[in-house]
Amino acid sequence: MSGSITLLRHGDTNQRSYRGQLDDPLSELGWTQLRAAVAGQTWDAVVSSPLQRCAAFARELAAARGWPLRLEPRLAEYHFGDWQGVPIETLADEQGEALGRFWADPVAHPPPGAEPFAAFHARLCAALDAVAAEAAGRRVLVVTHGGAIRLLRCQAERRGFGDMAGIEVPHASLHPLDWPGLHAGVSPGAAA
Repeated sequence: MSGSITLLRHGDTNQRSYRGQLDDPLSELGWTQLRAAVAGQTWDAVVSSPLQRCAAFARELAAARGWPLRLEPRLAEYHFGDWQGVPIETLADEQGEALGRFWADPVAHPPPGAEPFAAFHARLCAALDAVAAEAAGRRVLVVTHGGAIRLLRCQAERRGFGDMAGIEVPHASLHPLDWPGLHAGVSPGAAA
């Protein structure tokens, strides 16, 4: 029997910009959102991004429930380069056309100085392949980030990466994922 994977986005951090790999703590609201999201839910193991907005809650949950926890560096959020930490409103005012191109096609129009999209895609897919191999009949909760969840959902749902901006991923939202591991040989930007 195969296992199951559920993605969980971290809670609110009280920041309103592309945070990327900035290591923000959760706000009190973020903690409340996450605790409510998992109430009554059961998994067998937790895998988390090492950034504290994910890992702090993952540690608390795993300890409280007695589940094994593994921090997975490849689950970190996309590095937004020069846009990291800049308020979205500022980007919209100063670089609106570039922002629109990024939302429409993140593969062809990444932010200046950003992580190459192919590298982001490759590390996330490798991380999920490892989680799927570990799952083997177990239910695994993966605590990660909005951009990571959007990319992984596009990959699993065979959608083009231009759809990422249209996928709703609120703070502390759960996303069951059917991860087929079929990404080998698929180039970023193609529907998998």
